[in-house]
Amino acid sequence: MAILKTDAKEITLNDGAAVIDAAEELGVPFGCRQGICGACKTEVVEGMENLGEKNAEENDMALEPNERLMCQCKIVKGTVKIKV
Repeated sequence: MAILKTDAKEITLNDGAAVIDAAEELGVPFGCRQGICGACKTEVVEGMENLGEKNAEENDMALEPNERLMCQCKIVKGTVKIKV
């Protein structure tokens, strides 16, 4: 089992799951949900190594090393803490 969390709340996910629904429940805003608008760009505070590789949409967004698009990434394992 994997965990996506903020300072205030945490959500348990299956290993390998997309984080989009959990991130939305934690308060991350979403727009297009397809990796085009960047509304769900989120700072990963801890556990970046527990997320899957960045995909083409994320690479096209020119994200900072500590940022991911929550509509595009999956949690491989472990715990990931985000800043909302």
